[in-house]
Amino acid sequence: MSAAMAAIVADSPWRRAGRRLVRRRAAVFGAVVVLGFVLLAVFAAWIAPHDPVATSWSAIRQAPSATHWFGTDEIGRDVLSRVVWGTQASLLAGVVSVSISLLLGVPIGLAAGFLGGWVDAVISRIVDAFLACPFLILAIALAAFLGPSLTNAMIAIGVSATPIFVRLTRAQVLNVKVEDYVEAARAVGNPPWRIALRHVLPNITAPLIVQSTLAIAGAIIAEASLSFLGLGQQPPAPSWGSMLNTAKNYMDSAPWMAVWPGLAIFVLVLAFNLLGDGLRDALDPKQT
Repeated sequence: MSAAMAAIVADSPWRRAGRRLVRRRAAVFGAVVVLGFVLLAVFAAWIAPHDPVATSWSAIRQAPSATHWFGTDEIGRDVLSRVVWGTQASLLAGVVSVSISLLLGVPIGLAAGFLGGWVDAVISRIVDAFLACPFLILAIALAAFLGPSLTNAMIAIGVSATPIFVRLTRAQVLNVKVEDYVEAARAVGNPPWRIALRHVLPNITAPLIVQSTLAIAGAIIAEASLSFLGLGQQPPAPSWGSMLNTAKNYMDSAPWMAVWPGLAIFVLVLAFNLLGDGLRDALDPKQT
């Protein structure tokens, strides 16, 4: 490899974006917190001090102590262990739901923006109809139709968030497809599908990455809301939303039952939002 080529690779746009991201302390803090929650979810079996579903009738609603750092719930289960294991459900719901939205929304938005004409008109009107319904209301309706379970909740959240990715992808494709390099690819005889996949799609990944990070935060809140309503993770499996649903009945006598899962939701969602904001700035080519 020549020295000039090595210099180009060493100073690629992704490397410059990485350097800009590292300079943003809030984004780095968000990334560290997210990584911490990921490690909690992966190593929950080793980190949780107790079985999250084991009950103890002699330890009902005990305050935080050396034995139970976060206290116990209404049937004597360790709150810390349930918060740690609940991380798995929240992160799984966030990642899987957004993956579903990407798999559905990006191809549809790419088709609408690149093909235009009646295809764009039909897809845009359908997306407008979905966006007329609030995201969480649509997710609740779909989850209720599919039945209460974590899998169905993830499907409902993913489908409900799909119109956002369709609209974003379409808007980005409309901007990119008129660029000179796309016109050059068309002039040398590339078929439309190759232009869309090889020249347009790679150049719209940055905003999709940013939106995905922010959408994970929204999906975590949506999963907690569905679990709170009994449409997500089903007891006795731990979930932050279902823990809050139970804790609302004991706010006077055992407030710690609500504090810790609520704090976990707040910190994780804040971390994803900080990371998403940092990625948006870092991936902006106009930033220095």
